[in-house]
Amino acid sequence: MLTVEHVTKRYGKTTACDDLSFTLNEGSVTILLGPNGAGKSTIMKSIIGFLKYEGKITVGRYQNKTKEAKRILGYIPELPSLYPNLTVSEHMEFLARAYKLKDYKAYADELFERFELSDKKKKFGDELSKGMQQKLNLCMGLLPKPEVLLLDEPMIGLDPHAIKQLKNMIEEMREEGKTLLVSTHIIDSVDMLWDHTLIMQNGKIRCSISREELEAQGKTLEELFFEVTEGIGQEEMTESEEDTEGAEQL
Repeated sequence: MLTVEHVTKRYGKTTACDDLSFTLNEGSVTILLGPNGAGKSTIMKSIIGFLKYEGKITVGRYQNKTKEAKRILGYIPELPSLYPNLTVSEHMEFLARAYKLKDYKAYADELFERFELSDKKKKFGDELSKGMQQKLNLCMGLLPKPEVLLLDEPMIGLDPHAIKQLKNMIEEMREEGKTLLVSTHIIDSVDMLWDHTLIMQNGKIRCSISREELEAQGKTLEELFFEVTEGIGQEEMTESEEDTEGAEQL
């Protein structure tokens, strides 16, 4: 459903993503792991179409920057970007109009209920706490019901109830045949139902493994992560590659 082929992204002389290739199947949850500066956010922003890059990215049968792809591709960024003069409800209405959604209000109310925003509908974006802003960020990303959904560090700032609800929704979407890519550097936050893991470091994919393969090895995800990344960073991290961490935030 999502295919990344030989994607490279450079910031000047710094290579943030170096010849990345992978495929995500329908009805699957893929975890993108890596330390800060690994290139996770850069490949996510490349997939969603925010960045220029070398290579090819397709969503279903469509090139990722086409209108057809954007209709089925969703993105929940790490940092919420809300409008201070729109209320919580107006944010959802604005998104619904942008996507030309019909009969969306019942689902919006369901999302508000699940993420405990029902009593915040009339609050303005800049009146919300950081945690509430992240909850609204999630609701907006989920509202169009995308076939392919990218989640960049989605657990940061959430309370335990919201984390539980998000994990439940990820599992529900997987069962519905959706394709999800969840990026994080906090391993404990991804103890959910997942099918595949990609581990990145210094702009490269160091490991690509399925849950079944990992279980057959008798290892935990945390053990695999440190096995793959420890030693590589110190040996290969050059001054130029260290700049990737700053460039990734662009």
